[in-house]
Amino acid sequence: MEKSKPVMGETVEALEARAPLRFPREMVVSLLVLAIAWEILSKFVPPFVIPSWARIGKSVLGLPADFIAITLARVAVALVLSFVLGLGLAIAMYLSAEVERYGKPIVRLLMAVPVVCWILFAVLWFKWVEFRIAFVLIVVCGPVFLVDFLDGMKGVPRELRDMLRSFRPSRTHFFTKLILPATLPVILTSWKINLSLAIRVVTIAELVGAVTGIGYGLVVAQELFSVADVFAWTLVLVAILFAAEAVLTRVEERMLRWRT
Repeated sequence: MEKSKPVMGETVEALEARAPLRFPREMVVSLLVLAIAWEILSKFVPPFVIPSWARIGKSVLGLPADFIAITLARVAVALVLSFVLGLGLAIAMYLSAEVERYGKPIVRLLMAVPVVCWILFAVLWFKWVEFRIAFVLIVVCGPVFLVDFLDGMKGVPRELRDMLRSFRPSRTHFFTKLILPATLPVILTSWKINLSLAIRVVTIAELVGAVTGIGYGLVVAQELFSVADVFAWTLVLVAILFAAEAVLTRVEERMLRWRT
């Protein structure tokens, strides 16, 4: 095994572990090539089709920062609520076979309904815009959390469960000492999936009825026929998703060091 080379008194692994964000070199190179190709195409194609990076950059600087903050707040609150509901219902289904038998068909029904239908239902059912957006996000992300958590709990080896039960633990200790730690990899993966899903869904939800947020910004850009603004908002969404996934990856690496 190759030994780590010290870098100013620290190993390479130590420096990488302390880095807040780390993007693979291949991803950086691929995105750089794509950006160069985009800029070259913008020289030969009208700006209303492919605007140059200068136009997009100017639009990015002019975007309202409060719209971005509002969208991020909506996603964060909805994901936390979805996580709590999903985890609670998954534990209830894990503990009770009857709850699982009667609850699973409802969960499958919720997951089968398209996002557009949930948005229309929210508009028809609720008057408050924030409640509409939160409802759509929770009803879309909550079942994903629930299914992932329940599968993760059932995936804990039976030998480990029997071994822990031999010590006669309380139900609380059984979950906190075995089930939840063993399900942690599934929980983190589910967070990554739902984060990407929530950012896409919240943008669609904000397109209908909202007067703030990135989705509303896209509506305004479309009404003004500003292609550069549309690309600017899209670039912001992609940057948010990349940064959030990088943070979750770092959290996963730190919390699951035992796997390496």
